[in-house]
Amino acid sequence: MPDFAIAPPSASPSASSTATIHQIGVLGGGQLAWMLTEAAQSLGLELIIQTPNSDDPALRNAHAQGIGASDRAVLAPIADAVATAQLAQRCQVITFENEFVDLPALQKLADQGISFRPSLSSLAPLLDKYKQRSFLAALGIPVPTFAKLESPQLPSPLEFPVVLKARRHGYDGQGTFICEQASALKQFWQQTTAKTDIASTFMVEAFVPFERELAIMAARSTTGEIAFFPVFETHQQEQVCHWVIAPAHLPTATQAQIHNITTRILEHLDVVGIFGIELFQTAAGQIWVNEIAPRTHNSGHLTIDACETSQFEQHLRAISGLPLGSTSLKTPAAIMVNLLGFETAEDDYLQKRQSIAALPHTQVHWYGKTAARPGRKLGHATMLLSSDDQALALETTHQIEALWYGG
Repeated sequence: MPDFAIAPPSASPSASSTATIHQIGVLGGGQLAWMLTEAAQSLGLELIIQTPNSDDPALRNAHAQGIGASDRAVLAPIADAVATAQLAQRCQVITFENEFVDLPALQKLADQGISFRPSLSSLAPLLDKYKQRSFLAALGIPVPTFAKLESPQLPSPLEFPVVLKARRHGYDGQGTFICEQASALKQFWQQTTAKTDIASTFMVEAFVPFERELAIMAARSTTGEIAFFPVFETHQQEQVCHWVIAPAHLPTATQAQIHNITTRILEHLDVVGIFGIELFQTAAGQIWVNEIAPRTHNSGHLTIDACETSQFEQHLRAISGLPLGSTSLKTPAAIMVNLLGFETAEDDYLQKRQSIAALPHTQVHWYGKTAARPGRKLGHATMLLSSDDQALALETTHQIEALWYGG
């Protein structure tokens, strides 16, 4: 049964002030933080990054401008709360590259008056996937039947196939397993209980026989305004996103349902910032929420080139008190293809990148990672399309993938 109580939504976001903020701290220094730094430049905002290494992607812009890492970063692990307290002395508010944070440690800082956007109370129901499911179910939002995994027997009323999920820190398919029969569940239980307390680390839910996967990015400002980006269609292989098409072709009623679900989530959590919501759509047209990402999201990367305002600029606008920007597409349609590692190598794949960038209306975004390994996100390519034609979009994604994965 769900074990998360729902409080009534706040009349307005919990941030104490709507004054514009100019110095922002970011926990995390990967490619999402790097893309935030790109957006910050156009808005005249200063970002200070807490990240372990001076060569992490988020510090690329500082290096390019001849600025030392110490001027734009606190070099420390993300979980180092002492370093986060130092970060807070250099900024007005702190935001997150991802949700893999030590909430109790950060709460001690929040109790001292350090400001986080989104707030820690917004994140609290979401970091554990079982608690996230409980929160959504209590809110009346459609989610698959779910339960704690407390024995090698499948809890009633679940039936095979089911999905086993790590309750914390799972992403890009890590910590997610599809289990089709009782013997597989028993084997998983035996292997996992030898290493960890499985009941506190894994949950189980019904497998949704979806026809396609969707995602929506939406931001909520300090004044409670919500701006929706177009709904995207996403394609995953082994739980890793390979490509995204915008916009998804949906009936008006389905779009309205997705907007309603998103609004209820953002308002009940009193969110300030951008969230990504992953969805399943069945052949019958039913919509189910898969997961909530309380941050910028891989599916929204095409907004950098395809929308009037990128998801990264929108997040910064929301948390700094600036008006939210237009989320309209600048072109009838667009596709984004993730450039994933397909081998273990030290290579910048320059020739492949140049071949893709030579395609019409195409931009390649390279994350500057020095080591490739299978499934690692090394970059992405976005192509703007002159026609909202599904067949053309699919053909284009396959063309880019052939250039990237081909010999």
